[in-house]
Amino acid sequence: MKAAQQLMKVFVTRRIPPEGQKLLSQAENCTVQQWDSDDPVPRAELLKGVAGAHGLLCLLSDKIDQEVLDTAGPNLKVISTLSVGFDHLAINEIKTRGIKVGYTPDVLTEATAELSVALLLATCRRLPEAIQEVKSGGWKSWSPMWMCGYGLSNSTVGIIGLGRIGLAIAQRLKPFGVKKFLYTGRQPRPESATEVNAEYVSCEKLTEDSDFVIVSCSLIPETEGMCNKDFFQRMKKTSVFINISRGSAVNQEDLYQALVSGQIAAAGLDVTTPEPLPTTHPLLGLKNCVILPHIGSATYSTRNTMSVLAVNNLLRGLAGQEMPSELKL
Repeated sequence: MKAAQQLMKVFVTRRIPPEGQKLLSQAENCTVQQWDSDDPVPRAELLKGVAGAHGLLCLLSDKIDQEVLDTAGPNLKVISTLSVGFDHLAINEIKTRGIKVGYTPDVLTEATAELSVALLLATCRRLPEAIQEVKSGGWKSWSPMWMCGYGLSNSTVGIIGLGRIGLAIAQRLKPFGVKKFLYTGRQPRPESATEVNAEYVSCEKLTEDSDFVIVSCSLIPETEGMCNKDFFQRMKKTSVFINISRGSAVNQEDLYQALVSGQIAAAGLDVTTPEPLPTTHPLLGLKNCVILPHIGSATYSTRNTMSVLAVNNLLRGLAGQEMPSELKL
């Protein structure tokens, strides 16, 4: 009975990939309560499950705000999120309460960079539109200008945020014959820039000079809504816009107007506001807008690795040990 009283309560807000689930099931010194579904945990169940918990393993879709923290109470010592992003967490409140936070950066860099390149190619070469033409009978005889798009060879690619993912994207695009890489951010990154011979410029110059603009920056107050009417008006009419960062980095109404007016050629999004995007949203009616359901890290290997890291962050944090990947608050 005494040992049972020492068990720490952990609440997990969703089914997680099998390798992480296996590790969690083998954990000692804690009792695990889990929302056993692939669908998001209802708010009422989240509040019920987190009450009195010492540890919380959550996903990007779970809003961990003051109400959740208050419901958890003083027992809560560790929050582990199965994501690299953490804008779903009430960071200031968490910091005030002295709660440790674990997250999963680095391990999804390769998968997200691959998806970014795939999205860019699908958008600039009009692949979804071409597939639909085949299925709907729109494929007639060969025509010189039919389904023409834009190529990467001899192009200028601008990357907003040359961090781990931004650099990995540039490294994968370089063999396509890109002429020049431009990048912008809070500060120059000379070591990363050297790897792809990228030039640090202002956001204004990047949007004006780039044939492809890729947003891969973190979501901070300075980047929220940065891709707005003025942003798109600076871009070339033949340019392609890609966002794999966060949906709220983009003013979607301004993006819609830029696409329908021909201010820019096309856009590819792996992130939107909200998520999921309603099927009636105007952007979904545009042929020159490719939207994916936030699948940047969606490979079996990456998601399993993320889940193992998230569980290790949780368990080591509860044990008072150093987390493999702790968010410095």
